[in-house]
Amino acid sequence: MKLTELKKNQKAVIKSINASPELKQRLLSLGIVKGAEIRVVDCSLGKSTIEVEVGNTLVALRNSEAELIEVEQ
Repeated sequence: MKLTELKKNQKAVIKSINASPELKQRLLSLGIVKGAEIRVVDCSLGKSTIEVEVGNTLVALRNSEAELIEVEQ
């Protein structure tokens, strides 16, 4: 399941990140790593961005970036 499929306040565990090396490195530096628990905090109206919580960090991701993150509930 993709991160974009989660609803507001749903939690999941990151299974894989299928991104370019540059984007993957940026996500890793933000704590978005395989095995981490992630929670959807909010979505923009057009669902163009998703705000997620990883640990104590809030991160806003573009929908295209969130599509690359595979999660499991």
